[in-house]
Amino acid sequence: MADKLTKDLNRLAAKVKLRPVTPADEDTLLKIYASTREEEMQQATGWSNEQKEMFLRWQLDMQRRDYEARFPQADYQIILFEGAPAGRLWVGRTPEQMRLLDIAILPEFQKRKIGSFLLHNLIRESEETGIPLRHMIYKLNTDARRFYERLGFRLIEDERMYLLMERHPEKQGGQ
Repeated sequence: MADKLTKDLNRLAAKVKLRPVTPADEDTLLKIYASTREEEMQQATGWSNEQKEMFLRWQLDMQRRDYEARFPQADYQIILFEGAPAGRLWVGRTPEQMRLLDIAILPEFQKRKIGSFLLHNLIRESEETGIPLRHMIYKLNTDARRFYERLGFRLIEDERMYLLMERHPEKQGGQ
């Protein structure tokens, strides 16, 4: 099993790249963000498409402001798969933690192990630095919770709608 995982990760290393977000990415970022809220937006039946887009732009902007306020030096990147924008990755780093603020993959690129590849890279970084990797997930998303638990994350805080999960590095700073 570990052999197959290693093969998959090596294969993906040639296909998955990251690049910093630029102002020219606004439409791409909106498309990515909207894909994460698709089900919710389908329930907003009284809204026009323009109202939905305005709401999503507002929500994306509020999310960005929150992350930038808490992690001003965070890496905000576009995920590329074979050169095409496939998602976004936002990681904040402090001396106490690496915080996976957000990872979102467009539906047409899901189920290709892109997210797993990126998470394994973050786990490797956590192991090398000895700094815990944390991520907050929506409480009702049991699939996400199981996924992160399989990667070694454990619940450390139960907030109202979210669970803060953490993966401690097995090595402490390479020692």
